[in-house]
Amino acid sequence: MKVAFLTAGGIAPCLSSSIGMLMKKYYDYDNSIEFIGYLHGYKGLLKGDKIALSSNNLENINTFGGSLLGNSRVKLTNIKDCIKNGYIANNQKPLEVAASQLIKDEIDILHTIGGDDTNITAGELLEFITKQDYKIAVIGLPKTIDNDIYPIKQTLGSFTAADQTARFFRNIVNENTTSSRQLIIHEVMGRNCGWLTAYSAFLYNKSLDNKTFLPELNLSKEKWDIHAIYIPELDFDLRKESKRLSLIMDNHDCVNIFLSEGAGLNIIIEEMKNNNEKIQYDAFGHVRLDEINPGIWFGEYFKKSLNADKVLVQKSGYFARSSKPNNDDINLINKTVEKAFNCALNMKSCVVGLHQDTDNIECIDISEIQGGKPFNINEDWFIELLKSINQSIQK
Repeated sequence: MKVAFLTAGGIAPCLSSSIGMLMKKYYDYDNSIEFIGYLHGYKGLLKGDKIALSSNNLENINTFGGSLLGNSRVKLTNIKDCIKNGYIANNQKPLEVAASQLIKDEIDILHTIGGDDTNITAGELLEFITKQDYKIAVIGLPKTIDNDIYPIKQTLGSFTAADQTARFFRNIVNENTTSSRQLIIHEVMGRNCGWLTAYSAFLYNKSLDNKTFLPELNLSKEKWDIHAIYIPELDFDLRKESKRLSLIMDNHDCVNIFLSEGAGLNIIIEEMKNNNEKIQYDAFGHVRLDEINPGIWFGEYFKKSLNADKVLVQKSGYFARSSKPNNDDINLINKTVEKAFNCALNMKSCVVGLHQDTDNIECIDISEIQGGKPFNINEDWFIELLKSINQSIQK
């Protein structure tokens, strides 16, 4: 039996661990199984760049973040993009090239670890290769720190990312001591979904309960509180927010904001279009947020409206997503891998994940996988967070 792996999209605190845990399952079952990894996701599959995988110390993989195989963002149905980047020749088709490589390598099972784009692409590849009368099982694992995949309740890596995002702000918030009228904007990854912003804010807010403040020394809890949280799922009026936050700035000499990078994106894009600025898109048609810099846009807006003396915009995304997995994610990965291994033995193609309807690890039909799942703002812990923010504002 030959088993292949590829990781794609952005990195998350689960990629190397997922590969290591899966290999351990296979080794325990049959130590003669061969493993290969395609380098840098579908790019490596198209170009035939691969390595043999083996190790006697698989348990140590959990101590590493990132992906031991490398990642890329490649859409196999975007022929022009694949030709433009030199992944295929002008007369080739990506799906055909990728399928031919799997057949050439005699792969029996392909594990794809990535987000909705990665696994939807895996489904398209499976459909194509099946028509070639080649028997293969394609089994995806859902990875994204945004936690925004239908019908997955909790994606691999998101627990750790939220934990690390909260940790990041626990240090950054101390910058409020560097200046009078200090504005801190903590920009968190999340194009369409505010879960990561919301849950990391919740974890940070909870950590304040264990901190002893010294208001008599100007170390008051109000200066370390979160004063605003902006996510795509919540509407907000910038003018009203400016008035509200101005009062906080006047009273506490600082304002701390958690900002999902997708919050208010329509406002920014509309302004860019009005200014005839070019908007960059990736291979999947997503706006390239790194080139828009939502945090800077909001920083410039609130600097004027709040009369801030200093503005600090800090992005925690790369810090959070590059971490090794925490215990919560290790447990979720382990359960997911167990199910994925059983599906592989039965040659059942699917995406394995924690299903939002059953709260169980399920073998989910690839056709059910979709991106853009919004965060449920009616979660009890989020309502608790908003109440806490409002209470701190009233002090």
